[in-house]
Amino acid sequence: MRGTPGTDEWEELYRRLLAGHRPEDRTGPDAIDDGTLGWLIEQYYRSADYLDLDERTRRVRKSILDQCLAESPSEKTQLTFRDIPLARFTAKSVAILRDKKEGKPEAANGRVKAIRAVFNWAGKPEVGLVNANPARDVQYRASNNPDGHHTWTIEEVEQFEARHPIGTKARLALGLLLYTGQRRSDIVLLGRQHEKSGWLRFTQQKNKRKNPVHLEIPIRPELREILDASPVGEMVYLVTEFNKPFTANGFGNWFRDRCLEAGVPGRAHGLRKAAATRLADRGATAHEIMAITGHKTLKEVERYTRAASQKRLAEQAIKR
Repeated sequence: MRGTPGTDEWEELYRRLLAGHRPEDRTGPDAIDDGTLGWLIEQYYRSADYLDLDERTRRVRKSILDQCLAESPSEKTQLTFRDIPLARFTAKSVAILRDKKEGKPEAANGRVKAIRAVFNWAGKPEVGLVNANPARDVQYRASNNPDGHHTWTIEEVEQFEARHPIGTKARLALGLLLYTGQRRSDIVLLGRQHEKSGWLRFTQQKNKRKNPVHLEIPIRPELREILDASPVGEMVYLVTEFNKPFTANGFGNWFRDRCLEAGVPGRAHGLRKAAATRLADRGATAHEIMAITGHKTLKEVERYTRAASQKRLAEQAIKR
């Protein structure tokens, strides 16, 4: 037995020994006891469920989970969640981790989602490491911005266009985002090789390895005009000042600066929402919108188009 008898650290070690763990078999500062939360998450990092995620999703999820492991369950102990036995990791434990992100609902909910994913994998019959998911019934925190990213208005698009005319890289970026309705992770990879007979044909990057979405989208005349008048890279349309492809995050930061120059509050993802909203305004069905955006569920599309649908239905109702 290590530590001082009667302390929380000592009591925790005692409970682990009673549960059958043998900490003395583990050496080094990074040693992890079997049957602990840290041990389970390490197994998850080696699983196909985790490795099949796209690179950015893996990076974000690992960052969230590693932060959770470094947190302490209470101020009365120096132990971290990394060393908590799975038998003692409950819904209350998940709620504690969630509430450590008080005032940051998106980050708080991200923790719940990440832990759910780990236990969903661990509870599969072919894995069989746990019998229940403690995060399953833990409620999400209400978001400060339930509608997510700001959806660009027509006036904001026109203001951006006035600041960045056709022939500029910024206008090319706007055109690709607005007239394809794609995420920035897809926009930065689109190039001439994806064009065929007036269509763009590509596979979305999100869940590309696990559940790919293949799309064919006609090139609008407005986008065609922008593409023909803009300087583009050899393999991708959009390139950095060093003639290299953007990363998704790098593009997002660069486009944010172009928005600030134009004095508009929108960002790249808001144009994806604007594309869906414009389609809804013109009477496109949810399935038609999904054929452009690549969403797989109606719920996601309805979140993008809720306001537009309400406006269109109200107009129809008043006419009646």
